[in-house]
Amino acid sequence: MQKEVRNFTVLIEQDEDGIYVAKVPDIPGCYTQGKTVQQAVERVKEAIQVCLEADKEDHHQMKFVGLQQVEVNL
Repeated sequence: MQKEVRNFTVLIEQDEDGIYVAKVPDIPGCYTQGKTVQQAVERVKEAIQVCLEADKEDHHQMKFVGLQQVEVNL
């Protein structure tokens, strides 16, 4: 049985305590954290597998276009 390979866009941010938080926009509620970027990436791979196994519905992936910073006057 051949395993399916899928790619997901992962957003990694650093919180105020220096912890890296990895989020998967295509899978609601799928996120994790780590003390380093590398640790967060390894953990998010595991989180993706758990999220997909827990919710057997098809997840329709969106096409990643890019990131944009926007300036707002407050």
